[in-house]
Amino acid sequence: MAAAAAAAVGGPQPPQSELPASGLAQDKAATAAHLKAALSRPDNRAGAEELQALLERVLSPERSLAAAAGGEEAAAAGGGGPGAAEEEALEWCKCLLAGGGGYDEFCAAVRAYDPAALCGLVWTANFVAYRCRTCGISPCMSLCAECFHQGDHTGHDFNMFRSQAGGACDCGDSNVMRESGFCKRHQIKSNSNIPCVPKDLLMMSEFVLPRFIFCLIQYLREGYNEPAADVPSEKDLNRVLQLLEPQISFLEDLTKMGGAMRSVLTQVLTNQQNYKDLTSGLGENACAKKSHEKYLIALKSSGLTYPEDKLVCGLQEPSAGSSTLAVQGFVGATGTLGQVDSSDEEDQDGSQGLGKRKRVKLSSSTKDQSIMDVLKHKSFLEELLFWTIKYEFPQKMVTFLLNMLPDQEYKVAFTKTFVQHYAFIMKTLKKSHESDTMSNRIVHISVQLFSNEELARQVTEECQLLDIMVTVLLYMMESCLIKSELQDEENSLHVVVNCGEALLKNNTYWPLVSDFINILSHQSVAKRFLEDHGLLVTWMNFVSFFQGMNLNKRELNEHVEFESQTYYAAFAAELEACAQPMWGLLSHCKVRETQEYTRNVVRYCLEALQDWFDAINFVDEPAPNQVTFHLPLHRYYAMFLSKAVKCQELDLDSVLPDQEMLMKLMIHPLQIQASLAEIHSNMWVRNGLQIKGQAMTYVQSHFCNSMIDPDIYLLQVCASRLDPDYFISSVFERFKVVDLLTMASQHQNTVLDAEHERSMLEGALTFLVILLSLRLHLGMSDDEILRAEMVAQLCMNDRTHSSLLDLIPENPNPKSGIIPGSYSFESVLSAVADFKAPVFEPGGSMQQGMYTPKAEVWDQEFDPVMVILRTVYRRDVQSAMDRYTAFLKQSGKFPGNPWPPYKKRTPLHPSYKGLMRLLHCKTLHIVLFTLLYKILMDHQNLSEHVLCMVLYLIELGLENSPEEESDEEASVGGPERCHDSWFPGSNLVSNMRHFINYVRVRVPETAPEVKRDSPASTSSDSLGSLQHSGTAQVFSLVAERRKKFQEIINRSSSEANQVVRPKTSSKWSAPGSAPQLTTAILEIKESILSLLIKLHHKLSGKQNSYYPPWLDDIEILIQPEIPKFSHGDGIAAVERILQKAALQSRMNKRIIEEICRKVTPPVPPKKITAAEKKTLDKEERRQKARERQQKLLAEFASRQKSFMETAMDVDSPETDIPMEITTAEPQVSETVYDCVICGQSGPSSEDRPTGLVVLLQASSVLGQCRDSTEPKKLPITEEEQIYPWDTCAAVHDVRLSLLQRYFKDSSCLLAVSIGWEGGVYVQTCGHTLHIDCHKSYMESLRNDQVLQGFSVDKGEFTCPLCRQFANSVLPCYPGSNVENNLWQRPSNKSVQDLIKDVEELQGRPGAFPSETNLSKEMESVMKDIKNTTQKKYRDYSKTPGSPDNDFLFMYSVARTNLELELIHRGGNLCSGGASTAGKRSCLNQLFHVLALHMRLYSIDSEYNPWRKLTRLIEEMNSQLGNEEQPEVPILYHDVTSLLLIQILMMPQPLHKDHFTCIVKVLFTLLYTQALAALSIKCSEEDRSTWKHMGALKKNTCEAEKSYDVLLSFVISELSKGKLYHEEGNQECAMVNPIAWSPESMEKYLQDFCLPFLRITSLLQHHLFGEDLPSCQEEEEFSVLASCLGLLPTFYQTEHPFISASCLDWSVPAFDIISQWCLEINSFTEQHTEQGKALLIQESRWKLPHLLQLPENYNTIFQYYHRKTCSVCTKVPKDPAVCLVCGTFVCLKGLCCKQQSYCECVLHSQNCGAGTGIFLLINASVIIIIRGHRFCLWGSVYLDAHGEEDRDLRRGKPLYICKERYKVLEQQWISHTFDHINKRWGPHYNGL
Repeated sequence: MAAAAAAAVGGPQPPQSELPASGLAQDKAATAAHLKAALSRPDNRAGAEELQALLERVLSPERSLAAAAGGEEAAAAGGGGPGAAEEEALEWCKCLLAGGGGYDEFCAAVRAYDPAALCGLVWTANFVAYRCRTCGISPCMSLCAECFHQGDHTGHDFNMFRSQAGGACDCGDSNVMRESGFCKRHQIKSNSNIPCVPKDLLMMSEFVLPRFIFCLIQYLREGYNEPAADVPSEKDLNRVLQLLEPQISFLEDLTKMGGAMRSVLTQVLTNQQNYKDLTSGLGENACAKKSHEKYLIALKSSGLTYPEDKLVCGLQEPSAGSSTLAVQGFVGATGTLGQVDSSDEEDQDGSQGLGKRKRVKLSSSTKDQSIMDVLKHKSFLEELLFWTIKYEFPQKMVTFLLNMLPDQEYKVAFTKTFVQHYAFIMKTLKKSHESDTMSNRIVHISVQLFSNEELARQVTEECQLLDIMVTVLLYMMESCLIKSELQDEENSLHVVVNCGEALLKNNTYWPLVSDFINILSHQSVAKRFLEDHGLLVTWMNFVSFFQGMNLNKRELNEHVEFESQTYYAAFAAELEACAQPMWGLLSHCKVRETQEYTRNVVRYCLEALQDWFDAINFVDEPAPNQVTFHLPLHRYYAMFLSKAVKCQELDLDSVLPDQEMLMKLMIHPLQIQASLAEIHSNMWVRNGLQIKGQAMTYVQSHFCNSMIDPDIYLLQVCASRLDPDYFISSVFERFKVVDLLTMASQHQNTVLDAEHERSMLEGALTFLVILLSLRLHLGMSDDEILRAEMVAQLCMNDRTHSSLLDLIPENPNPKSGIIPGSYSFESVLSAVADFKAPVFEPGGSMQQGMYTPKAEVWDQEFDPVMVILRTVYRRDVQSAMDRYTAFLKQSGKFPGNPWPPYKKRTPLHPSYKGLMRLLHCKTLHIVLFTLLYKILMDHQNLSEHVLCMVLYLIELGLENSPEEESDEEASVGGPERCHDSWFPGSNLVSNMRHFINYVRVRVPETAPEVKRDSPASTSSDSLGSLQHSGTAQVFSLVAERRKKFQEIINRSSSEANQVVRPKTSSKWSAPGSAPQLTTAILEIKESILSLLIKLHHKLSGKQNSYYPPWLDDIEILIQPEIPKFSHGDGIAAVERILQKAALQSRMNKRIIEEICRKVTPPVPPKKITAAEKKTLDKEERRQKARERQQKLLAEFASRQKSFMETAMDVDSPETDIPMEITTAEPQVSETVYDCVICGQSGPSSEDRPTGLVVLLQASSVLGQCRDSTEPKKLPITEEEQIYPWDTCAAVHDVRLSLLQRYFKDSSCLLAVSIGWEGGVYVQTCGHTLHIDCHKSYMESLRNDQVLQGFSVDKGEFTCPLCRQFANSVLPCYPGSNVENNLWQRPSNKSVQDLIKDVEELQGRPGAFPSETNLSKEMESVMKDIKNTTQKKYRDYSKTPGSPDNDFLFMYSVARTNLELELIHRGGNLCSGGASTAGKRSCLNQLFHVLALHMRLYSIDSEYNPWRKLTRLIEEMNSQLGNEEQPEVPILYHDVTSLLLIQILMMPQPLHKDHFTCIVKVLFTLLYTQALAALSIKCSEEDRSTWKHMGALKKNTCEAEKSYDVLLSFVISELSKGKLYHEEGNQECAMVNPIAWSPESMEKYLQDFCLPFLRITSLLQHHLFGEDLPSCQEEEEFSVLASCLGLLPTFYQTEHPFISASCLDWSVPAFDIISQWCLEINSFTEQHTEQGKALLIQESRWKLPHLLQLPENYNTIFQYYHRKTCSVCTKVPKDPAVCLVCGTFVCLKGLCCKQQSYCECVLHSQNCGAGTGIFLLINASVIIIIRGHRFCLWGSVYLDAHGEEDRDLRRGKPLYICKERYKVLEQQWISHTFDHINKRWGPHYNGL
């Protein structure tokens, strides 16, 4: 049909190939074969024409597009719809390619000729791949899982990762990875052994494919409609793409056929002639014409021109000389038309959202326009790529284009095409609405092309790749420029990018920048870039767009109403677009030979900076209250300088500019440092949180290398070359603390509020300390830097390996060679840190493996300066100091509060020696002197931190003193004009001893200094004479700086007279409103040394505390044993400084001694003003208040502690030791309970009952027991499967259903227990509360709106005292302790009497007690218990709703709790003692509740099993059995169940005698069952032997207590039936041929009976409070038997213990046994096999276990992450596996949802009755589902450093952590998930 339609619609029909309309497959095949034959002839023109005509008809795109475009009507009319014709066409193509053969055979034939030595597997996002850094040459190298596992990467540095953008496997490509890493398949095949491809195999392909691809292109042309008015028509595009899906898939399949087919495709795609013939549109075919026109329209609308159109403008085609360029589609120099880049016009959305900030446009005439606007397509490949871009990179097309890459010729052609379209890609990307997806797809392609150095070099040379990239980037950023407002808002000519634009906010530039970084990593390409001056100029131009972006203006009045978040975009842009390319370039400037490159970069960088300063009109004062964190030009300059000195041995001065430029350079980085201090002083608080965010990001580990480090380095360079006095005064001026630096006690700060002064002063001093002590770029080697960084991070906190890797600033360029995890990283880490293995506190959170600093690191390497530099949060500095203090206390080095230690620095590189002049300039000395004086005089606003920094600076100065000064030289040497007589010289060593007598200060008139008379001498003398007596003048930092600046400017400009200084800004003159300043003269008479000594006295609080140590021990000065690093507080620091000062100069030593001799009384503080007194009082009062508060808190804590201790000891009744009854009338004492809500104590009563806080939960743990100790393994191959039929639950199920098949239902339900699955487990925290209190507590929880982790409506709450999770309250039965004791008295009744008692007591119907509160509560708790588990776990009866169901359920609850307690004790009672849960057991209360309810059902005395056990029934009327099913034979009953039924049917409290009686009777039954089971296990011969042996002893006295007699009797009785018959061939299978020895039989009998004894002993322990004895495993049976009263107490014999001696028959043994056996014989008449199966009860269950997990996580991951789900047969997005049973499930998968329950939740109900433990395959995490809540538990797989890898982000190999898995299993078995894990949330059935 379709073929006929095709014929009807197609173009002009060639008559010779009229096809039959049937179009059947064999006709196609025949035609294909015929054509192939025709084409194989030497003269094949006719065949070719015939084929062309056929293809023309089959592949004409008109019809189907008409159908697609015409939409639904056409589809309806066309019957087959749009898809049919395409399918037909594809069928034809396949047939023709195969040339008449089968297509599959053809594929196989072509594959045989595949020479590919490359893998080339292409994958899309989310694929799991591997990267091995050891084998990779390029950092982008990746391998598919198969190649990775087939190669040998043991011991390599590899990781697994989820692909973000998609990628391709590099196995076999030696350009990208080392050959040693290739997998077995791709270890280079030599081409010799691949046979040559036979010509005729691919002949048809060469004819058919060009038409096919052309057809595809026509489809694409037709389908594309230019989006109207910028409304994206994504729907249309997607529709066309869906239509083309089969065609593109067909091409993709072809590429997978291997090398032979790829080379044919390459020929087709790159052949220019083919393209010209088919697409020129010159044929007479109207369709082709139309499509060509659409193509031209599409080109135009993309802002591209088709070169031919330009001829009209009179341009010449480029001459033959430049033809190489013409081929690439560049019109040479003539192409720079002044037309504006059209992409700017398209951005209509640009103007909105920018408010009043106008977007700026640059004239674009400078750049080569042809790069942006000209495209000429010359081959299919080029046009295919064009459409791929137009359609925004459809995944299928991308995959097809990439699949071709293993073909070398194609790779080159495609790369050139890609580069040619680069500008067009950028434009499409900018307009795209899906830019994220598109970016990923672009990078998916480009990373394959540009990672290959050879290819990148070739394209750079032939296609101007670098020019194109830089130009395209520049164009892209030009579309979002705005005028900069930095410095001079009105006249600024500088433009910056606007960080609010989508382009920056969404990182749209990312693909282009990432390509650029990628190609710069190749040395050959980077060299071309660094040599090309034009490119460097353009690049610096590009970088300057980011200089000063995202400017912050300080809000001074009200809080900013809208916090902009643009700073993210700004930091990302600087890092990615500026810093990363910079690091890429730097990595190629490592050796001397590359000096030239550095000179080039530095030169153009300085030019760009000069332009920038001019553009923003900058002179020397930065505008106030503005800061930008983005100075990429400064940073480029700094980093290249650093590299030049460090690696290239360049002379620093040769690349530095003049002084004036240096002064400008330092201003903005200094402004940032001052702003950081302001931000931390909360001066920017009105700008919102984002400004803090910027300050943090600036120093954060991923940015600090490219931001704060270069800034500080640049400041260090400026400081080393500028005048030190100028630099120091600039610093204090920038930090706005100049006015604070006065000797006067009061001052006015014109630019800073008083509350900010202290922290700004601290900031300024800290900055100076960092500036002077940091050596990152001034001489440290890479390894030293790494070590310092690591020590700083570890000192702040212990760190995991991965967080360390993350926090240590890496060289951001990936190819720098310092690889994270590299050798140096690991070796430094092991040198400085100790590994702390992961620990678990039980019930606590699980720790990761941590690294913690070694002791010697704290001792010698702790560097506070580095810590301050690297902390993002200020609290980290405190944390480091606290840890340091703790270390010193612990190691006994220093007990008090130490100061930050002073650390020796790495020597300075000679180029930077000038930096130390800062320490030896008068300005700094005056500041230090002033601050010391102020601290001594207790002026306000000075902190210990200030003092600490001052001393640090002094010490630095002493350590770095210039050598030349000889000590004795008369310091007054020349008439050197000193700073208004402050200090004589500039050397700190000599200035320290210089006494300053008087200082003239400017103070407000109100200051205390003014009131005092000036010293007598001054009143008479003229001021002149004063000056000689050493009065220091008022010293103004600002004036000094101005003067210096003027000097420097004059020096650098010859026409000094023309330099017009800008008027000094008015803010330095005091505003008029302030009180008038007057000058006062202070008498000081101190030197720095004397101030230090007085400070020592002040700090130590004693007079004359300082005594020069060298007076006692002269050695100290001769051999200065000053410890390199000393710990201590301020006193120690002062001593250290004085000692260093004395060491360096004899004069200092003498002066220190002199000062110490004059016993100086401490300086009395000058008169304290009232205001100061007030503040002092305040301080004192505060201190007292603080002390009071501390005292109160301590008292409260101790009270709380004692309360907790008593509270945890609530006496619960079970543990009460029975009182010795001494008096005749015992004291009746009732058990007393404390209510944890109202706090009252009292007994539980009928009307106000007390209850235990309990958690009821359904549990299937018991059902998971198996009979082997070895846990099952988690399946990791298809073969391994886990089948649940050997679990305890399955076995019990089978048994019950077997009984129900043959016996009466009601009787069956008394013969077994249920609850192995979905049984109800009850646990308590041991706290009690009144039930009415509990109700009101629940009410209050209900009204509490806070989101809790539990649901109050379901009755859930947390215990008010210990906060343990609970969901019900179990009423305590009112009763007294005495009662217990009375009941425990042994009575002397005979066994027979007791048996009668029991029967009578059971016969009395239990009337339900009257309606009291207690009984109501008992009823409601019973309801809770029932509702805890699902209906299917309660209803086993055939008749629904039968009372037998409830009866069975109730005694099974008791069974479940006893069995679980047994498991918690490890499966046996050898350890004895009280219950492990101790006070936390609630079995006693639970028994009361159950008994109360069970007594409501009376068992008809006819059917009461007690009768069958204790009476011989005279010839049973067996005729009864005929009309209905018989009862269950007593030997098939489960004895433990019988025990619970008997006990719960008795009135409570139970008498001890009755209990023992019941146990004795039941033991006889149990023993008989054991004998019967044993008899079946014996072979025929064994049986007859035993039968005869026993018969002989039958009449001895002890016959009833001898197992051989009894066994022989059982055998003889059972032989009467058919039980032992029909043991034909399968007999051998069942019988183990071991001969039974008496010992082995005894062991079997004991093992058979032990479980019953254990449960019974536990029950006795709970009912009567008797302790369990502890014992060895082998004597457990005898100990328990005697404990239960089965063994007569006098039974103490030497010979081995025999279990039969415990028997105590109430009726003659042989009679009752034969009665029991009779029932069995009558059953086995019909059903021998079943009879046998029911007798052998497997009662020896081992402890439950979770599945055993493999050692290595990868084995789990590889098997499960691609495994299909058995329910929906898809590969789940989030696969998970159940760790209890191994079931594979879809987490959150909607595919497997049933009645709104997702699969994990469903499985948790079926497998664990509401508890599920799942391993999430893709995250390596375990998730727990408990009922309606879930929590993430953590991971049991850790990497080599003891860390989890949640979500497999790092992808390192993970190994099982056995301890963690044990903890998980323990929590599962003990049902404590709810108590231990804290973070629960509701899952709404959605997991």
